[in-house]
Amino acid sequence: MSSNKILSIVCASIVWVFGVSFYLLSFYIPILENPEQQATIVLVFAIIPSACFGTYLFYKKGSMKPSTLALTFVFVATILDALITVPIFVIPNGGSYSEFFGDPMFFTILVEFYFIVLYIGTYLIKQEKV
Repeated sequence: MSSNKILSIVCASIVWVFGVSFYLLSFYIPILENPEQQATIVLVFAIIPSACFGTYLFYKKGSMKPSTLALTFVFVATILDALITVPIFVIPNGGSYSEFFGDPMFFTILVEFYFIVLYIGTYLIKQEKV
């Protein structure tokens, strides 16, 4: 496996850790009556700086088309959700795989994640050329 692929997986994993951390921390600061909705809202906003940071980390040392990097980030996050998030955090709280992956917000956040990485990656590559 090339160093760019490994670096992209590591950076995607870092972003996933940030996302899960913000999601879980939001349960400890009750603002809304529905803690699940609050956690989703926090994740929607927290994914923006997290994805920007992960993309920036990757392009400091790596090289890859932004669209490929964005797909890698989304793929890694989905795999980590299936292997860690759902069995450790969702199922013990009464959820299921179908509930987690069937939630429209899951796909909305994935699309948001993809486009943030794509945009920031394109921006960073253009900045290198200038």
